[in-house]
Amino acid sequence: MSASYAFLVLEVVRRWGVTAPALLGELDLDEAALEAPGARLSASEVAALLRRARVLTKEPGLGIEIGLVTHTNTFGYLSFAAQSAATLGDAIDLTIRYAPVITTLYSFRLNRVDGFAGLVLDEQVDLGDSRDAWVLGALVGLRMIGCAMTGRDPWRPIDVALPEPPYYRRLSHLVPELRFNQPINQIVLLESDLELPLLTPDRAALRLASERCEDDLRILGLDAAIEQRILHIVLKHDGPLPFDKAAAALGLSPRTLKRRLSEAGVTFSELVDKARRERALLLLRSPSVPLDDVAERLGYSTVSNLVRAFRRWTGMTPSAYRREVSGRLSVHLPLRR
Repeated sequence: MSASYAFLVLEVVRRWGVTAPALLGELDLDEAALEAPGARLSASEVAALLRRARVLTKEPGLGIEIGLVTHTNTFGYLSFAAQSAATLGDAIDLTIRYAPVITTLYSFRLNRVDGFAGLVLDEQVDLGDSRDAWVLGALVGLRMIGCAMTGRDPWRPIDVALPEPPYYRRLSHLVPELRFNQPINQIVLLESDLELPLLTPDRAALRLASERCEDDLRILGLDAAIEQRILHIVLKHDGPLPFDKAAAALGLSPRTLKRRLSEAGVTFSELVDKARRERALLLLRSPSVPLDDVAERLGYSTVSNLVRAFRRWTGMTPSAYRREVSGRLSVHLPLRR
């Protein structure tokens, strides 16, 4: 994780009178060293930082507080590139592309299905007892950045793949759109939200910032993992996608793709199942799509097969899930200024 994250946490804990030496000293982190270009934190250091911050502030809901103070210039050149883009969708694409420059502890994907879009956060590591602060800080922070860059508040739901923490009820008025116990972490949008213009588009600045991010990707030796690339292809494809066609879309031979998946410790069928689940979660938000159409588009021969799979993913039937999310994201919901 970019060391800039430590300064974001420090910005929050100062509200409780916590100083940099008090936060960083016991963790053997040096403030001057963290300011050095390219300084990064390991997963264990991020977890320890959040744990220490909670102890000093006695605020278990610190992750939400971190998200609320995240601003458009928090993450250096990536922030500069994103806010210089023309639309919210362009900014999201840049975030997905260049997120590894900031962190490899999670990654992002954008799913688009029938008028809905889900910006998915995939956790790459488990930060243990700091996980809720890490995930909530990231999701709420993304929402705050999006609202600041557009000057509007779409007020869309945020699905969180965590049980509801005891402290949320006390802080729910700050972020009432959080929905816990969900299958995945995602910010749910309308596809039309992706066309929202940003307040500070600048093509020259975008080019310069993007070039710097590309340089950083090369220096760090980072690029999209094979799992992310396959999910991107499968999620764009209605119905079943044969393995050989997926390999061709990636520009790989089936044999090479099989080896790459083996090296990553994942199977093609597992990724297809994951993609089906994410498409289902968006398709079921639209009450106008019949269940038999949902089943067909996901590659299931019958609705009963879809029901069995959906129960395995969520513990609910598709109909029950549709009732739960209905009304939470109305296509007629006006944007608030």
